[in-house]
Amino acid sequence: MQPRRLVEFSTLEAKCAYLKDKKMRMEYKYIEKCPELLSQKLIQRGWRRFGEYYSRPNCVGCNDCLSLRIDALNYRYSKSARRTIRKNQNTRFVVQKPTITMQHLSLYEKYHKHMEAKKEWKHYTLSPNSYHELYVSGAMNFGKEILYFVDDKLVGVDLVDFFSDGISSIYFFYDPDYAHLSLGRFSMYQQIYIAQTNKLPWVYLGYYVEKCPSLNYKADYSPYEILKGDPSLDESPLWINQKEQ
Repeated sequence: MQPRRLVEFSTLEAKCAYLKDKKMRMEYKYIEKCPELLSQKLIQRGWRRFGEYYSRPNCVGCNDCLSLRIDALNYRYSKSARRTIRKNQNTRFVVQKPTITMQHLSLYEKYHKHMEAKKEWKHYTLSPNSYHELYVSGAMNFGKEILYFVDDKLVGVDLVDFFSDGISSIYFFYDPDYAHLSLGRFSMYQQIYIAQTNKLPWVYLGYYVEKCPSLNYKADYSPYEILKGDPSLDESPLWINQKEQ
């Protein structure tokens, strides 16, 4: 199966969203009806998918954004992880194709208002069309959402892709009223558990940036590998175990 349409472009240099006093530039591929195999190859080479857009940093003189993947089959749950899992023994989850409802939109808005106050994130109200473009379109047969419920109330939405070699984590948002459940960490443990159950070796987490508080938590999920460089589709990706760096 071939994509219906493919358009490649790059942004102009702009203020970095992750590191102060740095500039960033992104390269994009808009791929309409992207086949699963092509999507998997892009994820293996450091691209991230949002809707039908695939992107990765293409910054001048900076390599702080590192693609990270968890070695799911060798991951061992710590005491802290087991405590988080026990806290969520009454949390129910459902895996299905991505959808959009008023519950999704209100939860997304509530989460981002909370993060604006807590971490000074820039807050943008997302229209139904924009949410659909980012999180529902482009899913094809591999994109899923994992919905988390407490007492039948939607408290978390985790957007992921399922491939033959693992799970690609796209985005997670949750109800801050349930912060005591550590839903962000619980969602990661669930991804790892699903990967282990299905004998999928990797959980792709997107970018790890050591000096960015919103992204440096990813190194907590060890063992993990880091992608070397920015391989093209014609090159084999080289992932390096953290102990070999």
